Amino acid sequence: MIKAKNPREVYLADGKPSAIGPDTHMTKVPMDISSHRELATFQLAYLGNAEVILRIPWFREQNPTIDRNYKRIIFHSERCTTLCLNSLVVAYAIPEENALEENLITIYFKLHAKKGRTANDQSFRVKTLSFEGNVPTKRSAKEAGHDLYGIEGTDLLARGDAIVGTGIAIGLPHNTYGRIAPRSSLVVKHPLLTNAGVINSDYGSDLKVVLANLGDQPYRVEKGDRIPQLIIEKIDNRDPPEVTQLDNTKRGDQRFWSSNTTMDQEVKGQSTQPQIQINEISAKVF
Repeated sequence: MIKAKNPREVYLADGKPSAIGPDTHMTKVPMDISSHRELATFQLAYLGNAEVILRIPWFREQNPTIDRNYKRIIFHSERCTTLCLNSLVVAYAIPEENALEENLITIYFKLHAKKGRTANDQSFRVKTLSFEGNVPTKRSAKEAGHDLYGIEGTDLLARGDAIVGTGIAIGLPHNTYGRIAPRSSLVVKHPLLTNAGVINSDYGSDLKVVLANLGDQPYRVEKGDRIPQLIIEKIDNRDPPEVTQLDNTKRGDQRFWSSNTTMDQEVKGQSTQPQIQINEISAKVF
């Protein structure tokens, strides 16, 4: 950032000075608009909700075509095609609220990245890999899981399954893993379950889920639908020591279903004991 030698006042279209005040500093930073990239010189000022204001001299130099119906800018000037690109580029506009949300998310994660990550930090991080990717959300503060969103329309055949992308990658806290769990509303209304639901903390690629349709009718997942939910669970990452003997338990080395057999025996034994005690008490009293 460089302090301007001659600060300039900013004027509105009606010729009146703007409330943002004069330009006192300037800087040079790379500016990307779609595939168009240039080293641009900016004058710094407080713009409120706006991030950048491109003035008329820039438009005269680049001479882009602005298509207001489709909210896009097409770069085709001689300077752009010779110095920046090999072909024409179309830059699409996005709604202002989406841009503000993305900026806040970017700033949030940059601040956390500067602080570093410790073993006591139990928050998980999300990186969107595409414009369609959505940060997982909760409907209430006490929900256990964050809803995941599909980024593409996918058809699930009856009794079939399919892989649905989310367009995000996640970073998990220390000593945790991510569990992909079905949403109860989908299970009740449309018998959709999830397969392959374990996400290890060292997995940082595109997060995808496997949906299984247990119903007799096909089901379509639309783009932007809430699909399964992500639950962060604690685990013990220590290596297990090898021992020569384990702790004694009631079941011991009995095999499967032995807990049912043991429970039945305990219940049968308890069912006769209270009758003996009652009879003895009755005899003493009467």
